[in-house]
Amino acid sequence: MDDKALKARVEAELEWEPSVDAADIGITVEDGIVGLNGHVPNYAQKVAAEAAVKRVKGVRGFVEHLQVQPTPSAHSDDAVASRLASILDWTVEVPADQVKVKVENGFVTLLGKVDWQFQRAAAEHAVRPQQGVRGVLNEIQVKPHAQASDIKQRIQAALERRADIEANQIVVTVVGDTVRLDGKVRAWFERDVIEHAAWAAPGVAKVDDHIAICL
Repeated sequence: MDDKALKARVEAELEWEPSVDAADIGITVEDGIVGLNGHVPNYAQKVAAEAAVKRVKGVRGFVEHLQVQPTPSAHSDDAVASRLASILDWTVEVPADQVKVKVENGFVTLLGKVDWQFQRAAAEHAVRPQQGVRGVLNEIQVKPHAQASDIKQRIQAALERRADIEANQIVVTVVGDTVRLDGKVRAWFERDVIEHAAWAAPGVAKVDDHIAICL
């Protein structure tokens, strides 16, 4: 697929995505690599725009330079932090008193330790769309509590259950609480599915994704 056709597909996908206001997003494409420039009103739209690009068939990679320019707000960092702390308290997937919030100039840092990756992801998902949030740095740690062999078996079993993934093309290496993924897939969404399976295994604190996309 040539770059002009790919750009048209990316533009169409961003326009179709209801959670993204693409009016101020510029798109460039060079040799299958998509560049996003411009600004969006909140961090959640920035993440949604990235996800939309990754869904498009033919995208070999992307470079994202979107800036978050929230609407003017009188809320201080202290007020934002207080509101986010309350939201996390009400998020059932996040264990009570395990996650702390730091806010500086609208940029949020999440701190603490949890037992599962889905709890780490739930905390980030809860704070992303909130007013005044310009970015999120997730430094929540996952407590290791599983053997490397068990992690590897769980990941491979999850991949084999997926009809759209050729599990025998993926190599899973586990050292301690770190998973390394190698191999080849046909589309970016398959890479995301595999990485999600790796994160879903108990005790995984880090995933090094080296899977290549072969169109």
